Amino acid sequence: MKSIERELHCPVCEEMVKQPIVLPCMHSVCVLCAAEVLVQRGYPPPELPPEPNTPTSSPITRSPRQTRRPPPKTDRLDRTPRSSVRKDTPPVIMLFPCPTCGKDVELGERGLADCLRNLTLERIVERYRHTVSLGSMAVMCQFCKPPQALEATKGCADCRSNFCNECFKLYHPWGTPRAQHEHILPTHSFRPKVLVCVEHEQERLQFYCRSCQRLLCPLCKLRRAHSGHKIMPIALAYQTLKEKITKEMNYILANQESVQAQITQVESGIAQTEVHSTGVLIILLVFGALAMFLEGARAQRAGTLNAQLSEKQSLLENAALLTYTQELLKETDQSCFVQAARVTHNRLVKAIENLQHFSLSADPSFRHFQMDVSRELKALSTPLAPVIDTQKTLAYDQLYLCWRLPQDSAPAWHYSVEYQRKVGGAGALWGRVLSEGSSGSNGTHCSWQRLDDVGGTSAVIDKLEMDSVYVLRVRGCNKAGFGEYSEEVYLHTPPAPVLSFCLDSRWGLHAERVALGKGQTYARSVPGMTLLQAADRALTSCHLTSDLLVADVSITQGRHYWACSVEPGSYLVKVGVGIEAKLQEWFHLPQDMASPRYDPDSGHDSGAEDALDNPPPFCFLTMGMGKILLPKCGASNTSTGPLTAPLPPRLGLCLDFEKGRLTFYDAHSLRVLWEGTVDCSAPVCPAFCFIGGGALQLQEQIANRNTEQNPPRRVTIQTRATDAGH
Repeated sequence: MKSIERELHCPVCEEMVKQPIVLPCMHSVCVLCAAEVLVQRGYPPPELPPEPNTPTSSPITRSPRQTRRPPPKTDRLDRTPRSSVRKDTPPVIMLFPCPTCGKDVELGERGLADCLRNLTLERIVERYRHTVSLGSMAVMCQFCKPPQALEATKGCADCRSNFCNECFKLYHPWGTPRAQHEHILPTHSFRPKVLVCVEHEQERLQFYCRSCQRLLCPLCKLRRAHSGHKIMPIALAYQTLKEKITKEMNYILANQESVQAQITQVESGIAQTEVHSTGVLIILLVFGALAMFLEGARAQRAGTLNAQLSEKQSLLENAALLTYTQELLKETDQSCFVQAARVTHNRLVKAIENLQHFSLSADPSFRHFQMDVSRELKALSTPLAPVIDTQKTLAYDQLYLCWRLPQDSAPAWHYSVEYQRKVGGAGALWGRVLSEGSSGSNGTHCSWQRLDDVGGTSAVIDKLEMDSVYVLRVRGCNKAGFGEYSEEVYLHTPPAPVLSFCLDSRWGLHAERVALGKGQTYARSVPGMTLLQAADRALTSCHLTSDLLVADVSITQGRHYWACSVEPGSYLVKVGVGIEAKLQEWFHLPQDMASPRYDPDSGHDSGAEDALDNPPPFCFLTMGMGKILLPKCGASNTSTGPLTAPLPPRLGLCLDFEKGRLTFYDAHSLRVLWEGTVDCSAPVCPAFCFIGGGALQLQEQIANRNTEQNPPRRVTIQTRATDAGH
């Protein structure tokens, strides 16, 4: 309630208004102040209303006790008295300088007599005095006999006097017309109960002219001056203005809080706090530059904040206006409300426009600073979840896990690799990457095992069980702590121990057509000059040539697994096993490779015609041009003829010597491609056969790798130049 005080001051004397009148510009001033201003401007002194019989509103000059006087007549209606105008004197048009709007307002021929009294403002002032200064503004009963002067508890609007409880009952006996008088709170200034027309003293103001924005009595409505104007009953004008003011006040209340919060943010230095909250993280790195930026900004905004104070002052005025509006809405007299609500409605509309166009003079966000501290902030945050490289991650003799950090991640000092063995339901999960917390099958897990302080971006895990699925994940760590886990990757270990061997070039190798790489784990077959010359001389057909490579080890017992990669562009490559003695015999004899009797997959050269029950001494799978041929006798093939399948990136082979069975796998997913039988009555060795151009690479054991080595370079094999006439 105290915030309303600025709305209750007279703009002339700058004190609480006393008997305010409404000027034609709809602003209110004290009637005494208005008279003094007119006298100072040279106008004749107007006739003022006599001082009320009750004490004045000033607590210093009032007397706590008044003599008894008979109650005034109830039919007397107060109004501002008119100035006396002589008939022989020409009318004087008075101009009043309104201190609120700064305009010279034309009062008319009768001066202040044409101005209505602002009864609503008087009631608000009275309520304010009782709320704020009740202790020092006590009103005494005017009818108590001395020396007992009791405090008044009621005021009578008809008698225009203050009474204690006993005196009120005495002067308002039950059953008499005075018992129907309106009792109000004790007051020092009694006002008329209703507004009456200044020209027609007995007529109440019952209409409102929207064109002139004036209150009219029934007689004023009939004047020619208001013909064609939009005139409505006072009740309708009261309802319309009340709805508009209520809606406007609610809008300002909803938006003013956010604007006030913005100003408070700037004035309290929250902008400096926001910069320091970021600067605390990088204080050791850029403290000097940050402090210099901040000090410069504060000096630059010193003048801007002064302008911001005026904006806050306007918001404080809005707060006072809202409190005044709330008190205005308590007015029940329709004519008094419409008279006071006109100017209040205009002020609320202006306040809404100011709020809609409000902008901060000082920006609290420091957006104009172009200071890039992303690297420093990244260095002091935990690493993001690593990304598993599924192309390099594999399971062979050991598990090899490779990963990398996202580009926008903070660096990691070291990594923690966790893995666990999955029991049951392994087949469908091989090679899959699942997010953390997701379950891929109904299998169960063992407890997590951990490799701590891994320095690079790859790790090797050994001592694992064969033919098992392992779940792996990794996370980084730095000064800020551990980061998030990567997505989980599932790897399947080989079904048998890994066989380590190299290619043997002691026999069956034509240096002109086949070349071995360093370490004898890579081989490439190219057309030789002799074959090209033979093809050039041939008129009808050309015989194909076959080059055989075998391993430098032989298998005599147990189960063994190995893997290799065949270049997709190879013409024809055969991969399998065979008895070493038989392979030497076949490939050293000059046989016609175009004959079906010597096709290693046909079985005709192995004596199958004579002993159909004996397994063949070799077992090969043929592949070429990105496809792989699955023979019709394969265990996994139930169709009547051979099938083809896409060539996998890595081909795995598992030989069970005791059972004489060779199984071919997709080495990445360990999916069975084909299964065949082989004669294991003698030592068996892995074998590879090239027909035309092609290349293959044996899978290197992970145990022989250096996890920190540079990426392997591609091997370029240069064949020896041969004499064209050779």
